Amino acid sequence: MNSKEAAKIMDLPVDTLRYYERIGIMPPVERNQNGYRNYRNTDLNWIFIIKRLRESGLSIEALLEFATLTQSNGDTAAAKKDILTEQLGELDDKMADLEHTRNLLKYKIDTFDHHLGQFGVNGAGTQSPEKLWEDPRFNRRAKPSSDNK
Repeated sequence: MNSKEAAKIMDLPVDTLRYYERIGIMPPVERNQNGYRNYRNTDLNWIFIIKRLRESGLSIEALLEFATLTQSNGDTAAAKKDILTEQLGELDDKMADLEHTRNLLKYKIDTFDHHLGQFGVNGAGTQSPEKLWEDPRFNRRAKPSSDNK
């Protein structure tokens, strides 16, 4: 399949596909007799993995290291797994932070009418005895205490 078709399937610009190939994040794509790229399923798998790893926050440099290890002949399994494991840990941390932020938003929505009645339209909760930053529902670094609701 040509570059345009591959780009459409992967929901990426053609220039991005060429960039990935040019900098070595993916192996060179086979060319047809006219010199046009001919993407195969293997190439699409590479692009898919690269796209997902980028979405997870993996840097271009780490992707390049991963691709170089993948394309080398030596025993690189442990090094590749380390890159993926480290990224998974970072992603888990981000997800935990997002979950705590989601909990806070849900709490604020669920208690919105109560707080509106208690503090008025412009009240920012300045009179509230709550210490939201210490509540482990909203901050994963907070330590549980008996004061938290």
